[in-house]
Amino acid sequence: MDKHHVKELLSEEEVDRRIKEIGEQITKDYEGKSVHLVCVLKGGSFFMCELAKRINLPVSLDFMSVSSYGGDTKSSGVVRIVKDLDESIKDKDVLVVEDIVDSGRTLSYLLKMLGERKPKSLRLCTLLDKPDRRVVDVNVDYTGFKIPDVFVVGYGLDYDQVYRNLPYIGEVVFD
Repeated sequence: MDKHHVKELLSEEEVDRRIKEIGEQITKDYEGKSVHLVCVLKGGSFFMCELAKRINLPVSLDFMSVSSYGGDTKSSGVVRIVKDLDESIKDKDVLVVEDIVDSGRTLSYLLKMLGERKPKSLRLCTLLDKPDRRVVDVNVDYTGFKIPDVFVVGYGLDYDQVYRNLPYIGEVVFD
């Protein structure tokens, strides 16, 4: 790993407060329904666990792993399904939970593929959105924070598998 340090961008308290607000909004929007959360691994797991606790509705969970990075700090544009869903999403209200929307390539591919599986509804929720990096248009239904085009870690996001466990969102600053 290159020489670097991590500077706090969003505090643990800010992240926690915003996840609570998103959970309340989802509870309102899906009132009278159950919601099936699909977590995009590995980064989305921290966010999904915290979000699920704050949704006051019946919630079911599933996980998928899609790779488009490798060990670099920029998306490669190559999308590969590493782990598919364990159960069908047909006729379910599906909410894809992602840690960050960056170029949009991966999510665009993923949402198209999941839509072909005939869910009752399909929405996207992300903790972080980097609109300045977007190359493919993706509709994000629930956004935690819009952030500038900086490399971030913490709360599930990593730099070469390190820093996922930080309780806040930090910017990696290369020395």
